Amino acid sequence: MPRSDDLTDPFGLSAVALMVVDGDGLVEYWTAAAQGLLGYPAADVLGRPATSLLSDGSAEPGLGRGRFTGDRHVSLRHRSGHPVRLALRVRDLTGRHGRGGRLVAACAARGLDLWELREAAVHGLLDHSPIGVAVLDTEVRCQWVNDLLLRMEGLAPDGGLSPPPPVPGGRMVPMAAVERQARQVLASGESLRSIEHIAPSGKDGTTRSQLPARLRLRTSFPVRDPSGATLGVCQTAVDFADQDRARQRLLLVSEASELIGTTLDLDRTVAELAEFLVPRVADFAAVDLLDDVRAANELAVRQRPPSGQAGLYRAAHLSIRADHPEVVVPVGASTKYPARSPQSTCLLFGRTVRTAVTPSTPWLTEDPLRRAPFVDIGVHSHVAVPLRARGATAGVVTLLRWENPEPFDDDDLLLVEELCARAAVCVDNARRFAREHGAALALQTSLLPPALPQHMAVDVAYRYLPADAEAGVGGDWFDVIPLSGARVALVVGDVVGHGIHAAASMGRLRAAVQTLADMDLPPEEVLGHLDDLVLRLAEEAEATTGGAAVTGATCVYAVYDPIARSLCVARAGHPSPGVSRLREPVGFLDVPPGPPLGLGGLPFESVDVDMEEGSVIALFTDGLIEAHGHDVDTGLERLCFALAHPDRPLEEMCDTMVRLALPDRPDDDVAFLLARTRSLSRDQVASWEIPATPSAVQEARREAVAQLMKWGLGHLVFTAELIVSELVTNAMRHASGPIGLRLIHARTLTCEVSDASNTSPRMRRAGPAEEGGRGLFLVAQIAQRWGTRYTATGKTIWTELPLPDVTPSAAGDVAAA
Repeated sequence: MPRSDDLTDPFGLSAVALMVVDGDGLVEYWTAAAQGLLGYPAADVLGRPATSLLSDGSAEPGLGRGRFTGDRHVSLRHRSGHPVRLALRVRDLTGRHGRGGRLVAACAARGLDLWELREAAVHGLLDHSPIGVAVLDTEVRCQWVNDLLLRMEGLAPDGGLSPPPPVPGGRMVPMAAVERQARQVLASGESLRSIEHIAPSGKDGTTRSQLPARLRLRTSFPVRDPSGATLGVCQTAVDFADQDRARQRLLLVSEASELIGTTLDLDRTVAELAEFLVPRVADFAAVDLLDDVRAANELAVRQRPPSGQAGLYRAAHLSIRADHPEVVVPVGASTKYPARSPQSTCLLFGRTVRTAVTPSTPWLTEDPLRRAPFVDIGVHSHVAVPLRARGATAGVVTLLRWENPEPFDDDDLLLVEELCARAAVCVDNARRFAREHGAALALQTSLLPPALPQHMAVDVAYRYLPADAEAGVGGDWFDVIPLSGARVALVVGDVVGHGIHAAASMGRLRAAVQTLADMDLPPEEVLGHLDDLVLRLAEEAEATTGGAAVTGATCVYAVYDPIARSLCVARAGHPSPGVSRLREPVGFLDVPPGPPLGLGGLPFESVDVDMEEGSVIALFTDGLIEAHGHDVDTGLERLCFALAHPDRPLEEMCDTMVRLALPDRPDDDVAFLLARTRSLSRDQVASWEIPATPSAVQEARREAVAQLMKWGLGHLVFTAELIVSELVTNAMRHASGPIGLRLIHARTLTCEVSDASNTSPRMRRAGPAEEGGRGLFLVAQIAQRWGTRYTATGKTIWTELPLPDVTPSAAGDVAAA
């Protein structure tokens, strides 16, 4: 094997021996390389006839006075006496005064032979071998390309090794595949190989499945100079017909695994199957699925698949013809096949059925709806393949050929069976996902409030938008909880994660919030108890399900008091509520962020904010402001725009918010709650300070009765008088400090007695011999609801008595009456 050094240009100046012979045939110049080649120092040869160097002393043309110029082999005598076989390249020189001479370049004859052999091999490789070659510079401009690669890329060759022909504007003809891989090599600096599946093309340029498929091996590698700097990229491409049908099937199956089942959407999955089969395998493909698949029901694993009479619907179809002349059932419609049809047999026995189609085919004569188009377009070959996965049948795939003259053969059946088997798994995955997603969505929807209660303190509107099917159902929730004293709690939360576990965890947290709200705890204490709950649930999940349940959550909890017109808010890792006031720009409350629920050990803080009547409070989850990847600032700007006019109807504001912030199906669940504040007038609230004297109880009853008569609630006088008497008496006996009595006329009649004690009353059943202990039990029996609310100065015991149903707008009229 010759070394790479032997294959360099033998006449390169670094290796060639040079001498100049004058017009008389005498050596005039002699180089050190010539001395190294023949052994003569310059003093021995200068001025002597060049022919004296010949081994046989003959007058060799080119060294004497002959007119020979060009390349030839000669034998020269080495100084030591042995002959040296050399190759000469001779060129005529013209000197001053017309004196002539010759420039003689000499090298070893073996070097020239190897160089000529390499050049012949290179040109043969480029011009006659089945390898396409292109050389591109670092700007990915084609500098060198042979005709074969031009033909591979669908370009007209220009008959030789040259840059591709120019197009108008001076640019080179583009070769997309060449340039794409060249850029990857330039970026990585490494060689790159790729195998491309080249779709066969007909004479008219259309793709035809009956033509032989081809594979193309494309190799690209960087071209570097001796210093290692990259000069460009050389690319080779080899096309070879794929005659091995097993390899072709493997290639198609591999390609199908990338193109079929790209999503968990059932409709898209079956459409991808049809798109892959046409035109690669068939001229027409139809996918019919069982009705249970569309309903996301469980498919029973049967010893024998369902018969052809089972409920089927057309899930997808595709034809090589745009007008679909063979289609007799639209997508989404129910379909039936005759009992002797290939589809019925396929479903009945769970195997592929191949039939030839003629006008007299028995099963086709029983189906005139399909017979007419089949005969018209010339269908000659028909295959029905079951969609079976995990032991259950999901449907049947129908394939037809009419333009492809070849009928389906055994190799085709093996291919379509493999393709349909893989597609069936994707279909079953999509069905299972749809069932799980539907179950999670149903669970989450059932755990959310079906309708928000009407309340005297606020008007509310909300939107809940579940995430798309790919993301899965999340754990967002919201709530409006009536509290004592005509107050209301507004809650929005978000459980980390998606799926049925997130939905179930959301339900547990929402139930816990309602329980804590009924205890009339301040917002920061509610979040503290929720934090403990999430920690406990996470520990349980870790021990039992490997952590599949609650792993964290965020929440914002606000309490609005329509009497004080104040809002108390605390949040745990959740966005701050937005507020739109009538006379101020839209803003967001400055609420201490607090840690997300589930971290444990960190405190929560709340803030109190004065609210004017008619303001709109917006509580929302982060999915609203982070939808579709836009930054949070953009989401907040859109939210502010939607809240810019608080006097508009709340439902209209919700629609605007959805339109601006969520133009498409959200990637994450979105829940937001809008509340317009109302206030109770002075006529709806009456309060008194009760002195700690025995006669004060009687005075409190008298004041309460008078106020009830003023409100037109005479039918409640007896009950209210009894409650006031009992609660004031208990405060005098068991508590200390100032005692307050307050009556609130809203959707219910609220009676509140406050004192400075932190001791909570406890209802018990008194024994037969006990004289006391029955008062609170009696209050609980006659009141609709009762409870204790702790304050900064003590506690408040409250009761509620029902009133006739009134709308919030009419409450003022009722109170004035």
